[in-house]
Amino acid sequence: MWLIDELAEQHILEAQKKGELTGLPGEGAPLILDDDSHVPAELRAGYRLLKNAGYLPPELELRREAVELNDLLKQVEPQDEMHSDYLKRLRLLEMNLIQAGMSTDFLSSHYREAIAHRLFGE
Repeated sequence: MWLIDELAEQHILEAQKKGELTGLPGEGAPLILDDDSHVPAELRAGYRLLKNAGYLPPELELRREAVELNDLLKQVEPQDEMHSDYLKRLRLLEMNLIQAGMSTDFLSSHYREAIAHRLFGE
């Protein structure tokens, strides 16, 4: 074991003996771990750090922006001059996602449209 690991373990044991780790929020609750099995093992720690800091990989940032634009397009009337600009930007993002090897089914899901039609009559 590395020296830093031994020191950390020693501090944890001391805190447990003093009772400093009891009564904390979430105590006894199961851990909810992200499924990062698709990320290579050597990159998982880095990806987790970036995710916890609020950063996304470029492909996921594109996907987030596409979802936002798609939702915005649903709120803008087709006659509005901004509608065509939003639509062009969405198509560009869609092409970039396809080039990155990501699916764009989330933008035009038939199932999603059927649910919206059934619930809202759209």
